Amino acid sequence: MTIRQLSETLINQIAAGEVIERPASATKELIENAIDAGASRIEIATAGGGKTLLRVSDNGSGMSPGDLALAVRRHCTSKIDHSLDDVRTLGFRGEALPSIGSVAKLSIQSRTADAREGSEIAVVGGRVEPVRPTPANRGTVVEVRDLFFATPARLKFMKSEKAEAAAITEVVRRMAIAFPAVRFVLSGPDRSTLELPATGSDRLARIAQVLGKDFRDNAIEIDAEREGVRLTGFAGVPTFNRGNSLQQFAFVNGRPVQDKLIWSALRGAYAETVPSGRYPVAVLEIAIDPELVDVNVHPAKSDVRFRDPGLVRGLIIGAIRQALTREGDRAATSGAAGLMRAFRPETARPSQPWSPSTSPYRPLADQPALNGFSEIRQAGFDQAGFDMGIQPSARAEPIPTMAPTATEAEPQRHPLGAARAQLHENYIVAQTEDGLVIVDQHAAHERLVFEAMRTALHAHPIPAQALLIPEIVDLPEDDCDRLVAHAEAFARLGLGIERFGPGAVAVRETPAMLGEMDAAGLVRQLADELAEWDTANGLASRLDYLAATMACHGSVRSGRRMRPEEMNALLRQMETTPGSGQCNHGRPTYIELKLADIERLFGRS
Repeated sequence: MTIRQLSETLINQIAAGEVIERPASATKELIENAIDAGASRIEIATAGGGKTLLRVSDNGSGMSPGDLALAVRRHCTSKIDHSLDDVRTLGFRGEALPSIGSVAKLSIQSRTADAREGSEIAVVGGRVEPVRPTPANRGTVVEVRDLFFATPARLKFMKSEKAEAAAITEVVRRMAIAFPAVRFVLSGPDRSTLELPATGSDRLARIAQVLGKDFRDNAIEIDAEREGVRLTGFAGVPTFNRGNSLQQFAFVNGRPVQDKLIWSALRGAYAETVPSGRYPVAVLEIAIDPELVDVNVHPAKSDVRFRDPGLVRGLIIGAIRQALTREGDRAATSGAAGLMRAFRPETARPSQPWSPSTSPYRPLADQPALNGFSEIRQAGFDQAGFDMGIQPSARAEPIPTMAPTATEAEPQRHPLGAARAQLHENYIVAQTEDGLVIVDQHAAHERLVFEAMRTALHAHPIPAQALLIPEIVDLPEDDCDRLVAHAEAFARLGLGIERFGPGAVAVRETPAMLGEMDAAGLVRQLADELAEWDTANGLASRLDYLAATMACHGSVRSGRRMRPEEMNALLRQMETTPGSGQCNHGRPTYIELKLADIERLFGRS
């Protein structure tokens, strides 16, 4: 078989198969070029989900006629010179424009600040037309029509126009979060206009534009640094979570990435706080020396490789957990919003229509004169005058609600306030200085017991049980080396392993609290974790899971009546325990309602 040189057009079409996967890919590349050109305003227009039309306009530095002619040739770029060790721009390969031009109808208009007129060049299916003068504003306008018309087979793999338009919107959202000083406008006949004004250095304001103001109210600021790697951004409180990962954003030196190491670290940081199947909301920015990260590992530049992945993973987990410990126990505002909606008259659904004949209340003129709280109780009313017959169980053991004395008023100044009542033997109602808090007593105590057990577990070496016959686990030699290197850490968790020849390890002890277990399966899981992440948290996670199960069965059960002093003690302990804002399954342990919200319900504000 004879080897021959492929044509330039075919080479570009092959490259387009990797670089330009769909209209959203082309959008990303063109926006990156605009940002690299110093644009402060970027406008994107689409039609047909980007397949019919994709236009990106910017007010950047623009290009001269000579630069314009080179821009549509492969591997021509102004962003790198001789090395990939110090990439500080979003683009650097010089492949995007020639790849797009090889499969679509591409035209570029551009003008520099000092030029009297602009220039234009067109590329149709890989055929480059000469540069010609044209009227143009400062900056660049790139117009792509009939994407993939030159490769019809690719069109069969495109999704619907609506799906492709949504993918473009997601690209713009991510780029907007990464560059808050840039104004973005996304419009077209296939969508409603999305306008994101520039917010300067206020990253949280831009995030609120994209994710909604709820994120601003439920975000915790992250700012940590370790060995020259800095992590900044915002993470949502654990109870502010979503059903998918679309509201998780990560950036490395300003570059939006979809990196599995970062997502794994994010999951690890929220372990035991977010329920299974739910995802935390977070925006993370990693600033690192360009020489310590490789951005040239994926055609779309959405993946990166860190020289020290363990350092980055540890920084993310440690910084987020520290932030959650500092202030992540507050209730998500979404819980209060749901409570407000439930109380609104238009959403309430009474069990039966109200009428004077069915009402348990009587006009004051028809009631006998009652003197003192004891007489009120005898008449079937509590101290507030509510009919005790509505909730018979409350009559058996009423909780005192007398006016607080000087010593009783003191707990109100605590974040979770002072207990005032217990409803349905499961919910504690506490009064704070500016509202009220409703606590799920079982979920709250479950978290407190779990944290106490986990602290006890990790404060001392885990008791181990020796195997009568050591279990030999055959593994590749590299896996054996990594496991033995972590043998000391495993021993503290009750797992005793040692080398058994070149391609095996011997398991001599397992954690006693796990009982009978698949030791070989555990060791293989730990080996896989070490190979991929250079960490082995599987054993610790199993121990934590067992502690969580024991805590669930050993905590205050729903339906138990609690005395006022017990309820207040629970509130005080919640305030000093990390992670007490959610139970072991990730559900919120309390909901806070401000006095202003209550007044709005009654139309008093």
